[in-house]
Amino acid sequence: MTRQFATIADRDAIQQEMPWADRDLPTTVYEQIARTRHLHGSRNAISFQLFSDPQAKAETQTWAAFHDKVTQAANLFRALGVGENDTVAYVLPTVNETAITLFGAMTAGVVNPVNPLLEPEKIAGILRETKAKVVVTIRAFPKTDVAQKVAEAVANAPDVKTVLEIDLLRYLTPPKSWIVPLIRPKNPVTHTARVLDFATELARQPADRLTFDLSTQDRVCAYFHTGGTTGTPKVAQHKASGLLYNGWLGGELLLSPEDVTLCPLPLFHVFAAYPVMMAAVCSGSHVVFPTPQGYRGDGVFDNFWKLVERWRATFIITVPTALAALMQRKVNADISTLRNGFSGSAALPVELYKRFEEATGVSIVEGYGLTEATCLVSANPVDGLKKIGSVGLPFPYTDVRILRFGGNGDIAHECGTDEIGEICVASPGIYEGSTYTEDAKNLGLYADGRYLRTGDLGRVDADGYLWITGRAKDLIIRGGHNIDPAMIEEALLSHPAVAFAGAIGQPDAKAGELPCGYVELVAGASVTSRELLDHAADRIPERAAIPKHVEIMAELPKTAVGKVFKPDLRRMAITRVYDALFAENKLNARVAEVVEDRKRGLVARIARTGEVDEAAVAERLGEFSVPWEWA
Repeated sequence: MTRQFATIADRDAIQQEMPWADRDLPTTVYEQIARTRHLHGSRNAISFQLFSDPQAKAETQTWAAFHDKVTQAANLFRALGVGENDTVAYVLPTVNETAITLFGAMTAGVVNPVNPLLEPEKIAGILRETKAKVVVTIRAFPKTDVAQKVAEAVANAPDVKTVLEIDLLRYLTPPKSWIVPLIRPKNPVTHTARVLDFATELARQPADRLTFDLSTQDRVCAYFHTGGTTGTPKVAQHKASGLLYNGWLGGELLLSPEDVTLCPLPLFHVFAAYPVMMAAVCSGSHVVFPTPQGYRGDGVFDNFWKLVERWRATFIITVPTALAALMQRKVNADISTLRNGFSGSAALPVELYKRFEEATGVSIVEGYGLTEATCLVSANPVDGLKKIGSVGLPFPYTDVRILRFGGNGDIAHECGTDEIGEICVASPGIYEGSTYTEDAKNLGLYADGRYLRTGDLGRVDADGYLWITGRAKDLIIRGGHNIDPAMIEEALLSHPAVAFAGAIGQPDAKAGELPCGYVELVAGASVTSRELLDHAADRIPERAAIPKHVEIMAELPKTAVGKVFKPDLRRMAITRVYDALFAENKLNARVAEVVEDRKRGLVARIARTGEVDEAAVAERLGEFSVPWEWA
């Protein structure tokens, strides 16, 4: 039976029952899994199907079986020399073994999930930063290059001593299971780490007990990298208490043992790993992962509603980009078991919310979390008023302040009701003073020593609901005038032909930046850039915020969890503006690429296309704030 969480008064009542430290929670996540096994051992824990077809073969593990596998995995990692301060990284698609590795590694040491979509040099950089000793990945398999990328990365990560490979072949049935060994791609290994088979090594370990003494202290048990698909990711540290806080919220306020959550999000992201998996661990509910690539898997969108019917899902986990794709398909199955959808990672457009509710008869619950806070911060209440566009009420034991800061980083002003400032958060999920592995990245990160500065701009309304209005770093600064990109994006998204929109500041010699927009259209829709400019202009109250350029793209660049990836949009804008400048001034130059420098940010690299007046190029580019260099 879940608790009442419909208003800010309900939140306050839960907090007033007792201090967070007095809650009856174990010290480690493993102990919580053991409790769940005791209470719900015969219930389903996790299910995975390799293919999206609703009739496809699936593998389900009960909580008893899952506990045993996690025990074996923890024992295996300890046998490989992993102590509680050592790191086990995994570079995996989502399969049952991914969840087993997640929890087994954090039991034995520190788990480090890594996005398999990253390039080898980025993977290697993360492995070096976390000093990973063991890496778990997949064995070479058709239609994926994960194994090859990991082999290249491990060659540049000298602390890695062992690579454990999971073979996806066991999920196949004949005739595919006969064919794959014949067409399996080669994986030339150039590193010196030993390569072992995960299943073979796991089977050698006892499942009925840990072979080592479990720590009795709260400690860092996970490293999660942040950032998109390019740039140098930062690595956040998570303590077991933060994971258990996320799980407690899900088990206390949301899920019962009878619930089934369909989660096509990846287990290298905190949304799936904590709010989803930890909530299941604490409630004894069931999580279903369709295909190794989740929403990116073949046929997942086309079969999505039939998967809801197959598993009798009560909740679905999604992001705005996935919702937009789903709304282009008819609801072609019995989804009467569905109670709610949960959306995170980016702001949910109002029209998309309405479309989903009309198509399914259920509401989307929009929430807010971030890797640095071990995820959960707030959510619209499942059984209370959902304010479309807000990210809901801060959870029990989460304290949100809206602050403005002076030039020296000190608090200059605490914002009142509906006044916009930077969202700052204190909660059991915040590792105060040590959010990132690099000490330098923690400097200036906290207000009053404990409130994490999120970098998000927002406000709290009279009912206690939190609204995100933009990213502090995403502000478009036009001649000293701050423009919130969300205003432009909302105007563009209100056009029926627009599925996604991203607004950024393009470089300008006079104003510093001018607003511009990039859009992706609904499938089959047709509209011109001029029509979109006129449409936006009619709906943007600030004249300075009206975009000077709108570009229609086949697909906007996005991160693995569906956020529009604005650094790529900025690269495109810099290239477009500078190349136009060179053409106008008849300068034999072009932008070869825009790279990210750790200290300077985005840097334009300029190539010569003939005999060029270098002084003239330097003079023209000197009028802009974007740094540049010759290629």
